[in-house]
Parts: sequence; structure tokens; C-alpha cells
Amino acid sequence: MTTMQTKAPGGRRWLLNIGIAIIVIYCLVPFYWMIVSAFRRPNDVGDNSPFPSPFSLGNFEAVFGPSVGFWRALLNSVVVAASTTLLTLIVGTFAAYTIARLDFRFKNIVAGVIIATSMFPGVALLVPLLKLFTDIEWINTYQSMILPDLSFALPLAVWTLATFFRQMPKELEEAAMVDGLTRGQAFRKVILPLAAPGMFTTAIITFIAAWNEFIIALTMVNEKEIQVATVTIAQFTGSSNFDSPFGTKMAAGVIVTVPLVVVVLIFQRRIIAGLTAGGVK
Repeated sequence: MTTMQTKAPGGRRWLLNIGIAIIVIYCLVPFYWMIVSAFRRPNDVGDNSPFPSPFSLGNFEAVFGPSVGFWRALLNSVVVAASTTLLTLIVGTFAAYTIARLDFRFKNIVAGVIIATSMFPGVALLVPLLKLFTDIEWINTYQSMILPDLSFALPLAVWTLATFFRQMPKELEEAAMVDGLTRGQAFRKVILPLAAPGMFTTAIITFIAAWNEFIIALTMVNEKEIQVATVTIAQFTGSSNFDSPFGTKMAAGVIVTVPLVVVVLIFQRRIIAGLTAGGVK
């Protein structure tokens, strides 16, 4: 009986490891195939071998060709994603601190409305936003992509940062104010440094979401000079302007994806710590 009890947990552990391995493989195979396809020769698109043979950089050369303008698209993506992240941190930090620390009427309703806004699908905002931005002549501008991105970034920022602020003892601010600091100075010099892990996590998640955004950027911008990388990749055409250059799109996908994967792998512990902070005291 004792032997069977000791073997059972080991068997369950093996099943758990196998299940995790299946999930990991399932998630990584598409990304691996994208890399393999990116390093094939353009004429070897139909090759189903698991390794590119022969190895070629032709697809990457096509991505950065002078007629594609991919460098400009990458710069536009950086501008939009960085601006969205910065505005989200500024507005979200003050909003989260207000909800976590201050008492005012309808506080719970306000918090509920902020979270509820994240439930609206982005496509539902396109028609009214398109009409609004057309009337104020914001079409083909950076702000027509940045401001809509805030609609999904701010609720996440407020939710994450409010958790950090709630778990911080109020005595920290009170002690700082006793030492002569104002509430604003206590917030800036005491609370913000302690909330840095949460702000860091929020910044990474917001940047990734804004970097990968597609439908809003496609709808609001039709000038090539303002298009972001995701839209530019979708509009790649072959030499005849009618075919879909599969290998070139895979190469561009590797270029826009690998930096994000590297950042997540480097800072994965901070991200997990930020998302789970406040769950257990």
C-alpha cells in the first residue's frame, strides 16, 4: 500500500510534464516554421523539410529592399508603441493611485467602468473613431493610432498598478508626510520607487500589445509613410504585385517578433512577479 502511494505522485508528475511538453511544442512549432521559412530561398516555398536547405538570406534582403520601406514602418511602430506605453504609464499611474488610496463617491463604480471598457472589442470602436478622426482631420496621423491603443492599455495599467498601491502600507506615506513631505512628494519619492516592478511589467505588456496592434492601424492610416510594421507586412506584394510573397512575410515576421521574445525571456521573472503581486500577502 505504501509503495503504491509513493508511486502515484511520480506517475502524475510524469503526466504533468508530458502535458506541459505538448503545450510548449504546440506553441513553438508555428514560430519555428516561420523561422525555417524565412531562411529558405524564395523558390523553395513549397519545401516541407524541417530545415532550410540551402540556407538563404534572400527573403531578408527582399524585406529591406528600397521599394518596401520596411525601415520606416519599423520606426513608425516604435513611435506608436513607445508613445502608447508612456501615456499609459503616466495616466494609469495617477488613476491607479487615486483608486487605491483616495476615498470618494462612486469609487467602485468608476473602477468597474474602467475594467468594463477593456471588454469592448476593438472592431466595435472603428466606425465611430473613423468618423471622429475624419471630422477633425486626424486620419494618417500618429495620434489616430496612439489614442485608440490607450483604450485597451489603460484598463490593464490601472488594474495592475492599483494592486501594487493597495498592498503598500499607508504608513509609508504618513511617515514621509510627518518628515515634512507633501502628499505629492511622498508619492513621487516613496511610492513610485516601490511600485517600479508593477510599472515595469505594465510597460512591457503595453508595448507588446501596441506593437502587435493591426486593425486600428490598418483602418486609420492609408499613407505608406505612416504605416506601422504589421500593416506593411500584410500589404507585401511579390514581383508581379498580385502574388503573396510567403517567404518575405515570414522573414518580416521574424524581424518584428524576435526582439519581443528576447525581451520577454530576459524579464520573464519581473513580468510574472508584477502580474502576481498582491495575490498572496
